[in-house]
Amino acid sequence: MTSPDNGRAAALSETTAASGATTGSGTADGPLAGGGPHGVTREMLQADEIRRRFARLYPHIHILDDAELAQSLEEMLDTAPPGAFAGGAPRLFGYGSLMWNPCVAITERRRARVVGLHRSFCLWMPFGRGTPDQPGLMLALDRGGSCTAMTLMPDPADWRAELALIWRREMLTASYLPRWVSAQTPDGPVPALTFVINPAHERYAGRLTEDQTARIIAHAAGELGSSADYLRACVGALDAAGIHDRRMVALLSRVEYHQQAYTDMPEDIGGR
Repeated sequence: MTSPDNGRAAALSETTAASGATTGSGTADGPLAGGGPHGVTREMLQADEIRRRFARLYPHIHILDDAELAQSLEEMLDTAPPGAFAGGAPRLFGYGSLMWNPCVAITERRRARVVGLHRSFCLWMPFGRGTPDQPGLMLALDRGGSCTAMTLMPDPADWRAELALIWRREMLTASYLPRWVSAQTPDGPVPALTFVINPAHERYAGRLTEDQTARIIAHAAGELGSSADYLRACVGALDAAGIHDRRMVALLSRVEYHQQAYTDMPEDIGGR
């Protein structure tokens, strides 16, 4: 298991020095336009704001360019399993913010379960919902267990352009690996594209304890909002879909406990 301190130092020490970014919601380059409670917006992706800003702040980190993004997407489409395009477009398996903020046109949503992968806050976020000094955590799919979430079908009328926006959003630094999975829906199994953690990536946090995860999420925030709000939105989207994820609900309770404990702490010892 990677400890939060050692993992953060290994993955982020150069980021802090190279970027010169400040803690809080802004930096010397100015904040992202349009940030809000839902984080990323379609307009940000269309204008390529996130990738351009990330490149300015972290020039030492490799960011996939247009050609690399297009090649990655085409490779996945070329290896699509039978039935992947049934209904007019390939489906996505969304387990985090894609459920509540896909930023693309979605024409079909189905509850679905994938076996062999589980939802985990295992990706360090020094940008967006964290800072280099106080990185947050983002969801990914990691090995083992199962995950109940949703399949999402992009608009068949323009699905390639919609998937290109998804790739621009999810494949910024290749911290995720795109994969085809078999998603079990009420109507039977369907192939779906999803994004699993890249365990070789410097931002992979490993398997933190629930309390370590909660403490990190409780206090991390950046230009796109807080890690805690991201977790709340994910739990809300699962509830709205009739999916009760006990681990996510328990994690949210821990996060809110740590937030309240910090609020109640006297200011002279770090509270507010």
